[in-house]
Amino acid sequence: MPEDRSGELLRQSAVMRAIGSPFVADVLAAAARQLTHAPLTCAMLADWPGDPAAAAVAMRLNAALHALARRNTPPVLGALYRGAHDDFDGAVRAALRAHDAFIARWLRDMPQTNEVGRAAAILGALMEVVGRVALPVELIELGASAGLNLNLARYRYDLGGVSAGAAESAVRIAPEWRGAAAPDRTVDVVAAEGVDLDPLDPHDPATCERLMAYVFADQPARAARLAAALVVARQHPPRIAHANATTWLAERLATPQPAGRWRVVFHSMMAQYVDAAARASLDRCIAAAGARADAERPLARIAFEWDRTRSEVELRLSCWPGGDTRVLATCHPYGAWIDWIG
Repeated sequence: MPEDRSGELLRQSAVMRAIGSPFVADVLAAAARQLTHAPLTCAMLADWPGDPAAAAVAMRLNAALHALARRNTPPVLGALYRGAHDDFDGAVRAALRAHDAFIARWLRDMPQTNEVGRAAAILGALMEVVGRVALPVELIELGASAGLNLNLARYRYDLGGVSAGAAESAVRIAPEWRGAAAPDRTVDVVAAEGVDLDPLDPHDPATCERLMAYVFADQPARAARLAAALVVARQHPPRIAHANATTWLAERLATPQPAGRWRVVFHSMMAQYVDAAARASLDRCIAAAGARADAERPLARIAFEWDRTRSEVELRLSCWPGGDTRVLATCHPYGAWIDWIG
């Protein structure tokens, strides 16, 4: 199998094993070995434009297989996911042969994890924000997907022994907390809205199924948490604009900011899907808004993103006036652990 077709699947398989998802690691390794049985998918991976790692093509393929397994098609794949056997190569080969067109179509669409586990890190950063000036917060999310993290104030948290959020919430987020103690401050979210090129509707069963397929099959607790967050989103629908983030954000930040509140722009694992020109435009837009910020109308940016080498995920905070930036933590990509620097 040529390296450009299977290499990214094997690389991501190793990553999955390292972060504690051995089942997903075995699925991706089997897919790398059996890929020739799906000629459409094989050709798509071979001719992928740009960086397949940045585009998360392995995660797209894994989610497509998970979606098929949740439908029990083919049955041998569903049985593998239920733990009835361990013939990864046989089950994945059967799925690739029978559902090549489905998998290829799935690969064309961007991943949609909308992982609420990342909300713990975002909340920790917001605690740092209000520690500077104790003001209410309005949230603006870039790449909001279904907007589940716009509802972060509606979830309950255990940040290494620091309780926060809505104590009665069915969505409980309790990452393994490492490093320094979490800040213990109340965050008052008074407004929240976001933008996405293709917002997902939590009322749509197909959308919910797509999100569930992106949860790793060997992480049932994470799947249960996502299901609970989708219920919250149906009860409290997030405000999400269907637009290009660069254009929309410039217009949004140009609107007058009420005195006496923070305006906080945040994004989690979306920068890799935006080209360099768009990232630079977003940076300029936020910096320009920061130049207008003052003590009564402060601005912050929270980024939960891969570092430049894609070796670790950093939680970065920038605040204006001033524009200082610092790394608050390194994190598991899906928020399972947070190593807090503060």
